[in-house]
Amino acid sequence: MHLLTFVFFILVSATPALAGPIEDCREFATYGVPGQSGDLLCRKGFLLSHDSQKKTPLWVVERMTRERLQAKLKRANNFRPDAELPKGQRAELSDYRGSGYDRGHMAPAADMAWDEQAMSESFYLSNMVPQAGEGMNRGIWAELEGKVRKWVEKRGELFIYSGPIYPKGAVKTIGRNQVAVPAALYKVILDPARHEALALIMPNQALESDDMPKYLVPVREVERQTGLDFFSTLPKDEQDRIETPVPPALWQ
Repeated sequence: MHLLTFVFFILVSATPALAGPIEDCREFATYGVPGQSGDLLCRKGFLLSHDSQKKTPLWVVERMTRERLQAKLKRANNFRPDAELPKGQRAELSDYRGSGYDRGHMAPAADMAWDEQAMSESFYLSNMVPQAGEGMNRGIWAELEGKVRKWVEKRGELFIYSGPIYPKGAVKTIGRNQVAVPAALYKVILDPARHEALALIMPNQALESDDMPKYLVPVREVERQTGLDFFSTLPKDEQDRIETPVPPALWQ
């Protein structure tokens, strides 16, 4: 390996929060980025890594604050493909049409009501996965998103990581661009002030909202199923403390 290439590789690997597009999304990378693969896309209200094979995000991270919850812009509903991604490596509106799946936001539009650009960019298909509708995207998942906003109101600041989990074998796809359908969805939430974390994995199907506590898992289980690494900037013993236990209950 050429020396300059090697030095550049070491610098990027050691300081992911300063590499490429992350520079403009530094606030979302405060606790590291969960993975190094995919195409990084910096948005006003979130940072994501996009999988050009599956045409969905690998992970999406937001930083929500009590102040950002004060603004209440109207939902935009401006669904569209992401122009920063080349055709053939992104989802198109036609892929979802008639598929039986919702265009499921990972960074929710309601979390972006503090800024017009943030709201608009949340409707890029790069921020979405094919998600079961009734009882999932329009049920338990929407209720979880609402709970997260209530937790932000109470706690002041949260980092929220969301994304898909795919089966090990064959993956179902929709549309001409073969957009991958997740088997499950995860959400990992970090309270940076209290150093507490909450994680859930939900099957991508209609579920009962009252069963939400059943889907609580250790953060390490999300890492095991996705190959991601959360909170990498924290000391190893601190990661072990907050990532290993199963949360006893949903936050109040």
